[in-house]
Amino acid sequence: MTSALHTSAITSLPLLARGKVRDNYAVGDDRILMVASDRISAFDVIMGEPIPGKGALLTKMALFWFDLLKDVAPNHLTGEDPLSVVTPEERPQVEGRAMLVKKLKPLPVEAVVRGYLAGSGWKEYQDNGEVCGVKLPAGLKNASKLPEPIFTPATKAEVGEHDENI
Repeated sequence: MTSALHTSAITSLPLLARGKVRDNYAVGDDRILMVASDRISAFDVIMGEPIPGKGALLTKMALFWFDLLKDVAPNHLTGEDPLSVVTPEERPQVEGRAMLVKKLKPLPVEAVVRGYLAGSGWKEYQDNGEVCGVKLPAGLKNASKLPEPIFTPATKAEVGEHDENI
């Protein structure tokens, strides 16, 4: 297995943003190179120790779903090889972990599936016994395992801000 990539260092393209996992670079005015790092985060804090192979796995999963759903909904993939827009020296940072996509306006929604009651879900539960409108059993504690996983969508906040449950 290759070494972990905590933070990409592509210097041949302008850096647009670093998220919790992905580093985005401008490719001209109409495309973005999205590089999935091996960073992990919890409660919006990026941890120092990456998980080798995480970025490549996330990219493979995303490409699988984009391909499976291509006839259902359009996506932002260009179909171009991400390796074609970086220098030969930068290719190891990109290979198997990047997508070259159209520059579009994002829909700021994040899909969250919770198996445990923690973070903003715990805070909401304390207020009304629910998380995102899902009524939960009384008497749960912080970090309690839920009877079954629940879907709790959230708004995707700007960098430095916290996501909000919908």
